Amino acid sequence: MDPMTATPGRHMTDEISQQPAIFADLLAGRDAIAEVAAKIAERRPRFALLAARGSSDHAALYAKYLLEVLLEMPVGLTSPSTTTLYGAQPDLTDVLLVSVSQSGGSPDLLEVTESGRKRGALTVAVTNTADSPLNSAAELSVDIRAGREQAVAATKTYSATLLALYLLVDAVRGGTGADAEPIPELAATALDAGQKVVDDAVRRYRFAERMVTTGRGYSLATASEAALKLAETSYLSARTYSGADLLHGPVAAVDADTAVLALCSNGRGGDSMREVLDVVHERGADICAIGSAASDVHASHRIPVPACAEELAPVLEVLPVQQLALGLALARGFDPDSPRGLKKVTRTR
Repeated sequence: MDPMTATPGRHMTDEISQQPAIFADLLAGRDAIAEVAAKIAERRPRFALLAARGSSDHAALYAKYLLEVLLEMPVGLTSPSTTTLYGAQPDLTDVLLVSVSQSGGSPDLLEVTESGRKRGALTVAVTNTADSPLNSAAELSVDIRAGREQAVAATKTYSATLLALYLLVDAVRGGTGADAEPIPELAATALDAGQKVVDDAVRRYRFAERMVTTGRGYSLATASEAALKLAETSYLSARTYSGADLLHGPVAAVDADTAVLALCSNGRGGDSMREVLDVVHERGADICAIGSAASDVHASHRIPVPACAEELAPVLEVLPVQQLALGLALARGFDPDSPRGLKKVTRTR
């Protein structure tokens, strides 16, 4: 056996480092995404539904904000079991149904997409597998072009999905993706310059047993993905709350023994986190702030991220989150490439 294949975290480390190049390639191929966007714009859907599972569900949450804010379109997240278990058949005429799946192999998402298309929806698959069953089932498809992912924990496929979704929604509104052009260079900066402060955070939080992750606006998707990454790689008990929801009751469970990972980037979402973290700070929690506005809030540890357009911040914010999950897993003696009890494709119905 090649000794390198047994190195814990080797694949996750490599795939995290690939992301700037993947972003550049995705931007170079945005004309194909623009073609899909033009067909969506031509159909003028009145409503959007998003179907996804796992990390892709967090990407769908990001897309929900993009569609609601940039296109001012009402959006819902589907519950696949209403179709797969209960057989519901709502009228989806003039509805845009976007199914997000890195593998394109989840049976429940395939069934939702097939059913939605029969019921009148304009169906779009966003996947990393161009020849997947999901792509065949959908009328339109977007390839996120991230390449095969070896580690079980999604990193490059997640961030590439975010960028692809942004380019798609921006193109539907008539944009050219210009705000995304600096993303590959900014991503490289975030990964390289942020590694030392991430390493410091690993040393600080390696013995944490529970963590709350929080954010608002676009960054709520990153907070949700952070909790999943920490749970599946380091087996941390991690729970996500919107910054607004955190103050409505859950803050009562936050104390000096609680580590809080807060996503704080420039923009309205980040601005609204200041008051939230003031309260959390008063509760004595140990706050790790991540984002371009990390220096503007109460925190015990800060991981800065280069500034960009607010709606693109989650593409960059998730990078130090991935580094932190990787570092914590290794520091706690686990192999994040092979989390216990998990497979790359989860087949649910």
